[in-house]
Amino acid sequence: MDLFGDLRRMNKRQVLNFAMIVSSALMIWKGLIVITGSESPIVVVLSGSMEPAFHRGDLLFLTNFHDDPIRAGEIVVFKVEGRDIPIVHRVMKIHEKENGNIKFLTKGDNNEVDDRGLYKDGQNWLEKKDVVGRARGFLPYVGMVTIIMNDYPKFKAFTHPLLLALSRVEMFQLINHHKVACSGYLGMLEHCKKKVLQAQIAYINTCNNNFT
Repeated sequence: MDLFGDLRRMNKRQVLNFAMIVSSALMIWKGLIVITGSESPIVVVLSGSMEPAFHRGDLLFLTNFHDDPIRAGEIVVFKVEGRDIPIVHRVMKIHEKENGNIKFLTKGDNNEVDDRGLYKDGQNWLEKKDVVGRARGFLPYVGMVTIIMNDYPKFKAFTHPLLLALSRVEMFQLINHHKVACSGYLGMLEHCKKKVLQAQIAYINTCNNNFT
């Protein structure tokens, strides 16, 4: 059983509702991209390299405002040439040139060495253009469904009945509330980012204690 087979068995009303679900979801996603400045406003942590700050399956909320400078201690999501999946790690060092350009080095909290081994050959620093976003809040373990679907492809078959059920929902409710979803996202960022700031302060204090 595949998705296209399910679609062929749906009547015209169900197909229309399904199309409205997809289009509305895209509208909400594009709106979040504009609001947050990040090409991926929501990402899932796929490894344990950032424990104990973040765990595998945590859902991260990102922003990427270009006027906001990169700071040591903050957690960023960045892309590396040759790797398809972005990496979530902490900024360890900042290197500022005389012309004002900033480069930085990252490391996973749970890793023993920095990320130079993950960068492309000959690259020792990241630049702002490599950043997908900066963590402003998170929901623990909410993204485990995504990980399970990636680890166990057969699990996707169980999502088809849910998809068909959603297609029967009257979509005007979702359309009328897509603005609420965007504002709710910003409210969640404001509510959750205190936890991230507390983690950053604790990390900086730990570094200071190590040097004293």
